Amino acid sequence: MSSESAQPSKWASFKLFVARAWALTRPYYLESDEKWKARALLAAIIALNLGLVYMAVLFNDWNKLFYDSLQDKKADVFWTQLGRFTYLAFAFIIIAVYKFYLTQLLEMRWRAWMTRHYLQRWLANHAFYQLELARFTKQTNVDKANPDNPDQRIQEDISQFTSATISVTMGLLNSVVTLLSFVGILWGLSGGFVFTFQGSQYNIPGFMVWMAVLYCAVGSVLTHYIGRPQIQLNFEQQRVEADFRHHMIRVREYSESIALDRGEAVERGQLDQRFGRVLDNTLKLIKAQKNLVWFTSFFGQAAVVFPFVVAAPRFFSGAIQLGELMQISSAFGQVQGALSWFVDSYSGLASWRATTDRLTSFEASFSALADVEPAQAATDSIALTAPDLTVTLPNGQVLLAGASLRAAAGEHILLAGPSGSGKSTLFRTLAGIWPFSSGSVARPQDAMFIPQRPYFPNGPLRDALA
Repeated sequence: MSSESAQPSKWASFKLFVARAWALTRPYYLESDEKWKARALLAAIIALNLGLVYMAVLFNDWNKLFYDSLQDKKADVFWTQLGRFTYLAFAFIIIAVYKFYLTQLLEMRWRAWMTRHYLQRWLANHAFYQLELARFTKQTNVDKANPDNPDQRIQEDISQFTSATISVTMGLLNSVVTLLSFVGILWGLSGGFVFTFQGSQYNIPGFMVWMAVLYCAVGSVLTHYIGRPQIQLNFEQQRVEADFRHHMIRVREYSESIALDRGEAVERGQLDQRFGRVLDNTLKLIKAQKNLVWFTSFFGQAAVVFPFVVAAPRFFSGAIQLGELMQISSAFGQVQGALSWFVDSYSGLASWRATTDRLTSFEASFSALADVEPAQAATDSIALTAPDLTVTLPNGQVLLAGASLRAAAGEHILLAGPSGSGKSTLFRTLAGIWPFSSGSVARPQDAMFIPQRPYFPNGPLRDALA
C-alpha cells in the first residue's frame, strides 16, 4: 500500500476516535440534569487556564526588567521588580490552586454521573446477565463488542476517562492560547537572521519562531513513531489487570467449594498464569515507555540551551542586553512548550485512547443487546402460561418449538428430562431472563424463581428477607 492511500486511513481513524470520545462526553454536558453546573465549572476552569497564560506573559515581561536591573546595577529597579514579583507570584498561586480544585470537582461530578448512568444501564432489563451470557456462549451479535469485566470499566475506566479527557482538552487549550500569546512576543524579540548564499544576502524575520516550529515538528513526528506501541499496550494492560482481579474475586465467591475440593493448587496455578500475563505486558509497556523517555528527556534538555545558543551572537555583539536575552529564552520556552504538547502528552494520550476504546466497546455492547428480543412477558396473569413458545440456544439450535405450557395457582409440576435437554433454559425463559426465545409468557406479579445457586445480597439478614 502506498503512503498516499495509507494517510487517509490514519486520518479516518483519528476522526473516528474523536467521534467516539465526543459520544461519551456529550451526554453529560448537553443532555444530563447537571449540564448547567457542568458548563459553569468548565467555563470557570477555562477562564483560570487563560489566567495562567496571562500570568506567564506578565512574568516574561518581568524577566526583561529584572535582569536588566542586575546588568545595569540599578538597585531601586531591582527592589521594585522584586516587590512586583511577590504579588505576581501570589496571584499565580491563587489561580493555580483554584484551577486544581475546580478541575478535580468537575472530574468527580462527571465521574459520579457517568457511573450512575452506566450502573443504571448495566442493571436494567437483566443487561448484566445477558452480557455475561454473551461472553461465555460467544453469541455473535452481542459478543462482538467483547464486554469483558464490566465492573472494571465502570469503576476504573470511567474515572480514567473523565480525568484524562479534562486533562487533555485543557492542556491542548492552554498550549494553543500560550502559542498565540507568545509567538508575537518571540517574533519581535528574535529579530532577523541574515545570511549570504551564492553572493546574495537573505534575511529571515522571526528566526527564533521558525526554529521553534522546526524543532517541535521534528520532535512530534519522532515521538509518534517511538511511542505508538503504547496505545495497544495500555489497552491490553487494563484488560489483563481486570482479568487477574476478577479471578481473585471468583476465589472469594467460591471459597467453600474450592476448600472442599482441595482446589487451592489449581486456583494458585490459574492466578499465577493471569498474573504472569500482567507482568509480561507491564514489562513490554515499561520498555516502550523507556524508549519514549530516552527521546523526550533529550528533547527537553536540548530545548533549555537551544535559545541561548541561537541568541548568544546578538548578546555578545551588544545588540541585546541580558534582560532581553532572558526574555527571549522565556518566550522561546513558552512557544516550544506549546508546540511540544503532543510530545509531552503522548503517554497520556495513549492511555486516554485505550480507556476511550474500552468504554466505547462497553457502550456498543448495550446497543447490541437491543437487537435481542426475548419472549414478551406479562405480569398480570393469575396463572403461568406460555402459548406458542420457542426456545433456542445462542447458536440457533432449537430446544422447544411452538410449545405451550399452563400452570394454574395451586398446581405442582415436575419438569423432567435428560441433562442438556433445556430444563434450565426453559426455567430462565419463564423467568424472563433468557434472551434467545420468542412467543409470550404470562405469570403472576408476585411469582418467585429460585436459582440453583443460593444468593444473598450484601447487608443485614432483615434486608435480604425483605
